Amino acid sequence: MSDQPHYPPATAPERSLPPPGAAERDMLAAFLDFQRATLAVKCAGLPAELLRVQAVPPSGLSLLGLVRHMAEVERNWFRPVLEGAPMRTIFAPGFDPEPAFADVADADVAEAFAAWEAECAHARALVAAAPALEVTGDRDGLGTFSLRWILIHLIEEYARHNGHADLIRERLDGATGQ
Repeated sequence: MSDQPHYPPATAPERSLPPPGAAERDMLAAFLDFQRATLAVKCAGLPAELLRVQAVPPSGLSLLGLVRHMAEVERNWFRPVLEGAPMRTIFAPGFDPEPAFADVADADVAEAFAAWEAECAHARALVAAAPALEVTGDRDGLGTFSLRWILIHLIEEYARHNGHADLIRERLDGATGQ
């Protein structure tokens, strides 16, 4: 058996809703993790060729494109604001988001999932190390944002794209559900 993770997961990962009485920071982080896991659930068990399918014309979205885009989103919100890192793309040359979404015909599935999971893990570590939700930082001259704002923004960003993922997955193999 290989120590290498399988991308995407062969079976859906476990998802847990945050406890209703959690503190705000824990609740926001848990809801973000729930949304992250939801994207993984929508991709679970599909072969690479189906992850690449842009199944809801005229949209060019695919599950793989969503994973690539969310890797970019994770990287370019948490790293600049919480550690002062310059914005840097993974799949989107020139900060144009379209290639991350659309250029998936020859994209490496394992690379995309590994990048996304690495960015999620890095973001979790940055969130855990931040002293408070009120911590702020600059996003390359685009403004100053608090950790609270970023967590809420990422939850809504995932929720929107997970709606897209629902439609794509249903179109691919009929799978529905949360």
